[in-house]
Amino acid sequence: MPNVSTMRKFLLLGFSEVRELQLVFATLFLLVYLAALTGNLLIIALTVLDQRLHTPMYFFLRNLSVIDLCYISVTVPKSVFISLTDRRSISHLGCTAQVFLVFLFAVSEAVVLTAMSYDRYAAICHPLHYELIMNNSACGKMTAASWLSGVLLGVSFAASSLSLSFCGSNIIQHFFCDIPSLLKISCSEDHVAIDVSITGGLVLGVVCFIFIIFSYVHIFHAVLRMPTSESRAKAFSTCLPHLGVVTVFFSTGAVDYLKPVSDSPSTLDLLVSVFYTVVPPSLNPLIYSLRNRDMKAALWRVLKGKSLIPPLRDTIQYQ
Repeated sequence: MPNVSTMRKFLLLGFSEVRELQLVFATLFLLVYLAALTGNLLIIALTVLDQRLHTPMYFFLRNLSVIDLCYISVTVPKSVFISLTDRRSISHLGCTAQVFLVFLFAVSEAVVLTAMSYDRYAAICHPLHYELIMNNSACGKMTAASWLSGVLLGVSFAASSLSLSFCGSNIIQHFFCDIPSLLKISCSEDHVAIDVSITGGLVLGVVCFIFIIFSYVHIFHAVLRMPTSESRAKAFSTCLPHLGVVTVFFSTGAVDYLKPVSDSPSTLDLLVSVFYTVVPPSLNPLIYSLRNRDMKAALWRVLKGKSLIPPLRDTIQYQ
């Protein structure tokens, strides 16, 4: 059994010990990753190249795609590699880096989703003051706040994980390194640093989620006052999927870190982690872009080889 002084690496178990199932999971994860990679890169490219999409809404969407691309790349490629090669080892430093990056991008995503809900609230509930509310300075500050929050909490969780002692098994019963899995194999009795970090993350998550709900309550109230049923149906069909993915992201993340730490591995624990690390980056391109008329129009212009710079009259109208 490895002790505190010799613990230099961990072993990631993944979803199954059966070789055939490992290959099945590797295939599924690889397909999901490629779909997320394609969708998010497409969003980034279109929102950069098409000047018609240089608005606050698509500015935040581009940032969300960058975060999602990085977020899913932290866990899924390593898991696929393990399933295909059966090489399960990850260094202590690599495990700590994974903890840092997961929290960096998860927290950044939470704050960007909050900013996007506020952007929709300002556009629908205060259309006359929208350009004043969502000016370049405000958008830049919100984006900077998302990355700064992610870095601070990421450093906090990474430093907390380094404070843990490991004197028994080095097998992590998960497909990536996270705090609950490390606590299962830790022999440290004092988890003050971990508890403080988790409390800070949960407080931020609750604040973001309440703010998002507040924004959508006002959005739905404004939508219900729209004159035509077609407009209301279109608005609800756009907003409800957004709210659904946000709810899954926040709720599963909270469940994973609030539930008691158990010694035995659980398939449900793995699925909960998938719902906040893999599902949002995979579904966001579909929900925010492929069902969006402006994004589809921009993609069509690219495929047809048309100019991505709007005519002068459109620019004047836009301004």
